[in-house]
Amino acid sequence: MTSHLMPTYATASATFVRGRGTILWDTEGKRYLDFLGGMAVVCLGHAHPAVAAAVAEQARTLVHVSNFYGSLPGERLAAELDTLLGGDGLVFFANSGAEANECAIKLARKRGGSGKHVVISALGSNHGRTLATLHASGEPAKHRTYQPLPEGFRHVPWHDLDALATAFDPTVGAVLLEPVQGAAGVRPATAEYLHGVRRLCDEYSALLIMDEVQTGLGRTGRWFGHQHFGVRPDVVTVAKALGNGVPIGACWARREVANSFTTGDHATTFGGQPLASSAGLAVLSELRRIDAPASARRAGERLARGLRGLAGVREVRGLGLLVAAELADGHDADEVSDRALAAGLVVNAVTDTALRFAPPLTVTDDEIDEALAILGGVLA
Repeated sequence: MTSHLMPTYATASATFVRGRGTILWDTEGKRYLDFLGGMAVVCLGHAHPAVAAAVAEQARTLVHVSNFYGSLPGERLAAELDTLLGGDGLVFFANSGAEANECAIKLARKRGGSGKHVVISALGSNHGRTLATLHASGEPAKHRTYQPLPEGFRHVPWHDLDALATAFDPTVGAVLLEPVQGAAGVRPATAEYLHGVRRLCDEYSALLIMDEVQTGLGRTGRWFGHQHFGVRPDVVTVAKALGNGVPIGACWARREVANSFTTGDHATTFGGQPLASSAGLAVLSELRRIDAPASARRAGERLARGLRGLAGVREVRGLGLLVAAELADGHDADEVSDRALAAGLVVNAVTDTALRFAPPLTVTDDEIDEALAILGGVLA
């Protein structure tokens, strides 16, 4: 069949038509275990009844109004997020993680003012694919095609405080980091590193922005990844899990920082509209009900322990239920992920040598064991 989609992705090796929990079915009726979760998006599993009911009810009530007017679901969701992040903050809703990070970058520039606009981020990071968030991402190979990119971005090696200190000067308005670098192969920060970053930001009156798009809302075993390390950021961005597949993103900032924006400084047509916000409220309610951080810790420990026991895996990294398996020499991650898909397991070759796992936080022990058996067979 001829596709009418732009060729921005590789040819699809499977087309899924239905899901329930951790299970997907394709056009041929074949069953798969989804251990990618739509890139850590489907935190409650596919077709979760509480989220489906909330979306259906809101669709029958009010789908969209302009942000010139109030939205009760949006106000409620903003309050819920603020509570999870410690309070005394304000929220801007967007439609994706990239847009949430765009908001954070613009907020840092507005607060810093003329001459204090530079954002420092880490090599190996991924903060989005808009022009600004692409340049914020520490993936130089992806920058070349789209030059000239917006100015005002610097990159330093991940986990190198000396390099970060050297990159600082009075023009720096913010440091943008992930608590766990996902695209680089699931590489967590350390408390020592993030506390050092916080000290440098304080010294230079720069914002510390934590990109929690992939790590937020229980995925790592805490509500937010930075909470493992005892660091208080100035700005936090979230998306992915917030809608369990319904597109929504959010940028939270400390009230004093958020008030740098005034009317007209930033806007969106769809961000925070009632349908997406109702999905977000249902997601947060369910995540609380199941104690999502505890679920991620328990399931993540079982998955990591099982991966360490597989021949062909030489290292396991991650936090909670965001896990990478570094493969032994002789194994190509793309090939392994393709063979796993053929065997009924959806995983992601996050680098040439590592697989990423981010199944729903509702994944069962039996499903973890089945996934490990499939992968073990592929690696053998």
